[in-house]
Amino acid sequence: MLSVISYPVFGFSIILSLVLSVSLFPVDYFELRPEWLGLMVFYWTFRAPAQFGILMAWCLGLLLDVLEATPLGVNALAMGLIAFLVLTVHQRLRMFPMPQQCLMVFLLLGINQMLVQFIKQTLGADNTGFEYLWPALTGALVWPVLCVVLDNLNRKLG
Repeated sequence: MLSVISYPVFGFSIILSLVLSVSLFPVDYFELRPEWLGLMVFYWTFRAPAQFGILMAWCLGLLLDVLEATPLGVNALAMGLIAFLVLTVHQRLRMFPMPQQCLMVFLLLGINQMLVQFIKQTLGADNTGFEYLWPALTGALVWPVLCVVLDNLNRKLG
């Protein structure tokens, strides 16, 4: 757990993740784009559970719903679920080595993607198979780099 949280790093990382979530991406690789906001919710809930919780994750999910023009509350529910699950295991997560943390990121982002896909299919979206899990896998691969970069920025600016 970080002792001091740099609020400018917090704000910038959240804004950057929202921009990356709706930014243009090559059509052929669109399903490989990591779930950026889910990664940020995971990181900040993991590193600063007292400052970043379920309500903040839910509000950011609502903002993502508005930005992506998805049914209101779909991403909010998923981000709140990520924050809740991270809060329940964050004490143990701190002791995990990086490969196990990557596995946890994959599992939680996968649960996020499954929940969003389930709600979208309930509302009438097409069935895409298991392709919706690619963002969870790429998010788990990005996690070590993201974690190191944000930890270093937090230490320098915090």
